[in-house]
Amino acid sequence: MIRIAALVLIAFPLIASAQITPEQLDQLATEAQPQVVEWRRWFHQNPELGNREFKTSQRIAEILEDMGLEPQTGIAHTGVVAVIEGGKPGPMVALRADIDALPVREQTGLPFASTAKGEYRGNEVDVMHACGHDAHISMLLGAARVLSEVRHELPGSVMLIFQPAEEGAPAGEEGGAELMLKEGLWAERKPDAVFGIHVGISSDGSLLSASPGPSMAASDRFQLTIKGSQTHGAMPWKGVDPIVVASQVVLGLQTIASRQVDVTLAPSIISVGRIEGGVRNNVIPDEVELEGTIRTFDPAMREEIHRRVEQTARGIAQASGADVEFELDLGYPSVYNDPGLYEQALPTLNRVAGSVAPAKPHTTAEDFSYFANETPGLYMRLSNGAPDADPATLAPNHSPFFDMHEPNLELGVRVISNLVVDYLQD
Repeated sequence: MIRIAALVLIAFPLIASAQITPEQLDQLATEAQPQVVEWRRWFHQNPELGNREFKTSQRIAEILEDMGLEPQTGIAHTGVVAVIEGGKPGPMVALRADIDALPVREQTGLPFASTAKGEYRGNEVDVMHACGHDAHISMLLGAARVLSEVRHELPGSVMLIFQPAEEGAPAGEEGGAELMLKEGLWAERKPDAVFGIHVGISSDGSLLSASPGPSMAASDRFQLTIKGSQTHGAMPWKGVDPIVVASQVVLGLQTIASRQVDVTLAPSIISVGRIEGGVRNNVIPDEVELEGTIRTFDPAMREEIHRRVEQTARGIAQASGADVEFELDLGYPSVYNDPGLYEQALPTLNRVAGSVAPAKPHTTAEDFSYFANETPGLYMRLSNGAPDADPATLAPNHSPFFDMHEPNLELGVRVISNLVVDYLQD
C-alpha cells in the first residue's frame, strides 16, 4: 500500500489569512515559463516506453525535490507521486500527467528531436513523445512550482501524479492508472477531485476545450477465429471456406452500430484491423483470424456491443457450417467528465483561457478514466498549435511530425494552477 503521508511536505503551522489571487498565479506561471520550456525539451529528447520510464521518473523526482517536495517513486513500476500540503486545512485535489512515449521515429527536425531507442515486442525501435506527454509532464511540473510558491496560503492539498504506461504496458505486464490504484494510491487518502489535460489538435481553432459527460471512448479488443474445413481451392464445395465466412463477418459487424442498436442512445465504432489466414493460393485454409477494436462511450452500450459482436459472428458462421471462437480483452473505460465539477470549473476556465470551447467526444481512449471513475474528474484538451494555426496543417497525435507550440505551455500551467486554487478556495 502506498503511504501518502510519507510524501507530504510538512504543513506550515501558521495559518495565513491572505487569499491567493489569479493575478498572483498568472505572474508565477509567466516566471516559470522558461523553465517549463526547458523541461519540455529535455523530456522530449529523452523519451521512454511504458513501464520503462526510468530516466524520466528520476528527472521528475529530482525537480520535485528541488521544489522542497518529497516524491515517492517506483509506483506502478515507474510512477512518481508527491503532495503539496497547504498551510490551511481543506480538501485534496489530484493532478495527473502521463509520462510514457511511443515506438515512433521522430521526423520533426527539431534541434532537440529524439534519437532514443527502446524495445517493443522484442524488437529495437525508435522512441518519440509523439502524443505530447512531454508537454503534460512539464506543465504539471510548472503547476507544481507555482502552487509550491503559494503553499502557505493553500486551504488544502494537491496530489501530483506522474503516471507511466498510458499508451499501454508491455505484454504480460500490468501498468498505468489501473495499477497505481491497485497498489493503493488512494487507499489512505482519496482526493475530492482529479484534473487532467491533453494536448492535441483543436478542430475549431480553440486553445482550450472541455465538456461535461463522455469525453473519450472505452477501448476494447476482440479476436474472432473462424474455423472451417480445409480443402483444395479447385473444389471448395468439399470443405467450409473460412475466408468467405470471415468476409461476411466483417460486413456483418458493420451492421451492429447501424442496424442492431439504437444509434440515438450512444455512438459506437467497430473496426477490424487485422485479418489473417491461409498460406497458399490454391488451398482453402481451415481457419481465419480477425482482430479488431470496439469504441463506446456508454457502459450499457459497451456491454450490448460486446454481446452483439459475438452473436453476429456466430450466426453468420453457423449459417455456413463454420465455428467461431470469440476472445474479448477489456481496455480502458470511457473518460467521463463529472457535470458538477465541470460547472464548478467553467468560470475559472473561461477567465484563464478567454473562452472554453465545447469539446466533442473523442473516439480515442485514455486511462485517466480509472481515476475519474474513483472520484469526480475533469479532462480537458489544450491545442498544440499556435492560436492562428490552421488545424488542417497540424500533425495529429501519434504522428512522427507531432510538435507542441511552446507558448501554449504557459496557458496550461495557468489553467491547472487556477483550477486548483479556485477549487480549494471555493
